[in-house]
Amino acid sequence: MTETFEPPPKKLSILATVGGVITAIAAIAGLEYWSNHLSKPNPQVSNPSPANQTSVAQLDAKSMVIPGQPVPAGELTAKAPYIAPKAGELTPQELAMARQAWEYFQRNWNESTGLVNSVDGFASVTLWDQAAAIAGLVSARELGIVPAAEFESKMSQSLKTLAKLPLYKNELPNKVYNPKTLIPVNYGQLDKREEIGWSAIDLGRLALWLKIVGSKYPQFKDETAAIWKSWKVARLTKNGQMYGTSVVNKKEQYNQEGRLGYENYAAYGLKLWGLDVSKALDFKSNAVFVNLYDQGVPVDKRDAKNSGANNYVLSEPYILDGIETGFKGLPKAYADRILAAQEARYKATNQLTAVTEDNLDREPYFVYNTLFVNGEPWATISDTGTKYNSLNFLSAKAAVGWDMLYGTDYTQKLFDFVQNNLKSDKGWYNGFYEVLKQPNKALTANNNGVILESLLYKKVGKPLTIWAGVER
Repeated sequence: MTETFEPPPKKLSILATVGGVITAIAAIAGLEYWSNHLSKPNPQVSNPSPANQTSVAQLDAKSMVIPGQPVPAGELTAKAPYIAPKAGELTPQELAMARQAWEYFQRNWNESTGLVNSVDGFASVTLWDQAAAIAGLVSARELGIVPAAEFESKMSQSLKTLAKLPLYKNELPNKVYNPKTLIPVNYGQLDKREEIGWSAIDLGRLALWLKIVGSKYPQFKDETAAIWKSWKVARLTKNGQMYGTSVVNKKEQYNQEGRLGYENYAAYGLKLWGLDVSKALDFKSNAVFVNLYDQGVPVDKRDAKNSGANNYVLSEPYILDGIETGFKGLPKAYADRILAAQEARYKATNQLTAVTEDNLDREPYFVYNTLFVNGEPWATISDTGTKYNSLNFLSAKAAVGWDMLYGTDYTQKLFDFVQNNLKSDKGWYNGFYEVLKQPNKALTANNNGVILESLLYKKVGKPLTIWAGVER
């Protein structure tokens, strides 16, 4: 498979995913800001003392055994539980966390358009991050943080804007927009109009949230349906798979998007709108297993060498699929293994582990913290495959998401660590660096949006599509 992303100039602020996972944005001014405001190690952080980093790396390398133990067929068809283990009203601590996450959106919501900045203070947004903003707004309303009138106003403005976005070739939303002007742009180039294609993965997540909003709030049902009907959504799929476009040397490329995890999660969003994504939802055909700390972890056999796309194994797609759909895109047994491997790593190294992709507050500004990618365990890489293992970090959104979804002693440790170490007056920092022993002070819509929807999942006690009454 050909990569679906044309890298921007090095000084630009975005590194997008390869193979159609998701896109991530930051402006060049933001990169300069973070470079000049690197945090210093905090001796007060309440992180259990891990083994020294050399021994952690050695244990990580030794933890991999191929082939791994597959998930028994019976577990793949088991009915997912719809009751959240922590179901019930939020504790004062959890409600305070939700209010703090909403601070990000208060700062970064563009009232004239209803679009949000993907990264704190910088006018650039992807449709993936706008979906995170919608999730955050719904969550804030239902958790009693945002009054009804404010919710109605913000949601209405957001939906009206989505309905009038200038589209790539008058077909589908561009990958990136200036959220103030609605100009379709390239990554980091906030004022120059440029159409660079669309992402089926991004639109799959937005599709899911349009369904939730239209089902839960009847006053918006017609608006969400009209948005979808105004786009040429048939272009998003071909032969049961998802497809996106990119522009390389002024020529359009039309490529299959997604690998096990994000592919299945996003495909379910498209399925809700009637598109044929049967192959994209097939979680068996391309799955192989790798043992990591004695846990058989599902991996996509289509990797960088044989397909041209990285086969990242990450927490976020499994968390989102569980919280939003009740494991309709992926089997819960896969998520069980993904979490179990991270807990097993903690038990072996005393290093709290909750890894996924996200922005950084320093170069290269976006990485994939993985359990496994392209044949290597516990690797942190850029979209181009360059290793940055010294920048591996515990992810705030992954920590909170896992805890609300599973509610175990281990996930409670993850939640407590975030609560004690990653609070900012602007929202929640993205994570905490293992090697540097300091926060990753990047602030993003997706991190804070996932935290908010995870807390909403706890309150309603069931997957959000079930709660909203989405018809499947």
